[in-house]
Amino acid sequence: MDYQIKEIYASFQGEGAQTGRPAVLCRFAGCNLWSGREEDRAQAQCNFCDTDFVGTDGPGGGTFATARELADAVVRCWSEKNTAGNAVERPFVICTGGEPLLQLDRTLIDTFHGEGFEVAVETNGTLPAPENIDWLTVSPKSPACDPKFVQRGGNELKLIFPQLKIDPEDFTGLDFSCFYLQPMAGPDKQRNTALMLDYCRSHPRWRMSLQTHKILGVA
Repeated sequence: MDYQIKEIYASFQGEGAQTGRPAVLCRFAGCNLWSGREEDRAQAQCNFCDTDFVGTDGPGGGTFATARELADAVVRCWSEKNTAGNAVERPFVICTGGEPLLQLDRTLIDTFHGEGFEVAVETNGTLPAPENIDWLTVSPKSPACDPKFVQRGGNELKLIFPQLKIDPEDFTGLDFSCFYLQPMAGPDKQRNTALMLDYCRSHPRWRMSLQTHKILGVA
């Protein structure tokens, strides 16, 4: 199958439990909750996304005919930015989007593994994830979380907060090791951050997640 990739670039994980870790971001084009077009935002199932996942015109983006071709592009990107050889920890690729599970499959994950990469995936949870993922982050979006929310376990659950019709406590019984709240971006970000902090204080199972890459100005 062809893989439609918006962009591939070396950076750091800026959110959640893996914050600060060098990584290659492999952003898959397309999403099942929003077309990515502004004219469709108001009617979308997820209408607060702040990421451009439309097309294949980003840095390193394109159409890759095979898993081998895409894995080679990720390897090149990692090698260009991480020059310490065996001194660095295991290479790390984050498959994100859009919604990566519309395209990501076991073949591609196995090919990444064959190059020594640890594979992380960030998904909205509406599609089942392959079992050979190393680190799975699920970020539910309202109102798509019910009944379409099917990925009810993973390494971390990261909830953009606040969202209408979503109560964080509805997720605490699910099979995740870490639970994060992240303030919704936009004109109300300062207010949303205060609400997140208050919630985490009164519900200590939840920890705060910030977009540190944006705070630091890191791509």
